[in-house]
Amino acid sequence: MLKRIRTPALEIAFEEMGSPGAPPVVLLHGFPYDVRAYHGVAAKLGARCRVLVPLLRGYGSTRFLSGETMRSGQQAALGADLLAFLDALGIDRAIVGGYDWGGRAACIVSALWPERVRGLVSAGGYNIQAIGRSGEPLEPEAEHRLWYQYYFHSERGRRGLERNRKAFCRLLWRLWSPTWSFSDEEYERTALSFESPDFVEVVIHSYRHRFGLVRGDPAFDELEHRLAAQPDILVPAVTLAGADDGVDPPHAPSPRFRDLRVHQLVPGAGHNLPQEAPEVFGEAVLRLLET
Repeated sequence: MLKRIRTPALEIAFEEMGSPGAPPVVLLHGFPYDVRAYHGVAAKLGARCRVLVPLLRGYGSTRFLSGETMRSGQQAALGADLLAFLDALGIDRAIVGGYDWGGRAACIVSALWPERVRGLVSAGGYNIQAIGRSGEPLEPEAEHRLWYQYYFHSERGRRGLERNRKAFCRLLWRLWSPTWSFSDEEYERTALSFESPDFVEVVIHSYRHRFGLVRGDPAFDELEHRLAAQPDILVPAVTLAGADDGVDPPHAPSPRFRDLRVHQLVPGAGHNLPQEAPEVFGEAVLRLLET
């Protein structure tokens, strides 16, 4: 059953699993997924960890407290939400982990508030955005995988996501995890989280802001300025890469990780790595727990 807690901007819905008095582990999902991505990981960690999995802004029953708050999906907002979540729960220090949007939030807090992070598991590696360089083209093989981002830059793309969100996100699941045989029921349970009234606005803003096409929330200007420097991550880290990731293929670990304990290629896993390979993700968390 989902719990809820208030931060200055949000009422965050989250799942809490495992052992209440154990070391806290906060795990964050990506786009377009939700808390169900971590059910297998939580089952592995349950006896040794207090596992907390929030729904990100724009997903499921997480809600903005004010209609006046900008429905921003920018990276600084995601990082600030994670920090506020830790504060609201009175968690001084936690292992944090994630992938895609959630991995970005985990990397941001690890880089800027390392005193709050015991260790980091990042599927996909260092993904703090270098927005100032976003206009530089990539190799064609990389560019074609980002078609959905360029689609979202247009009003046609906004309307397409609004009208066809379930079919659109299911297509991304197939393309990004081509060797994962998820069931219709498995997808439908997660797709309920895309029915949030803020989902489309947050998603569209995220993919426009990262290319410098729209302004961010002024409340995060100073934080975005700090992220533009591409800060190093000093906390102990494990990075994972799905060998079959259809949107972010495996690459060498970033030198921005200054205390990288392990970089692991995961055969048979795609982009939704914790749901596809929960044992591997769970082992990565336990490795940091023992440091």
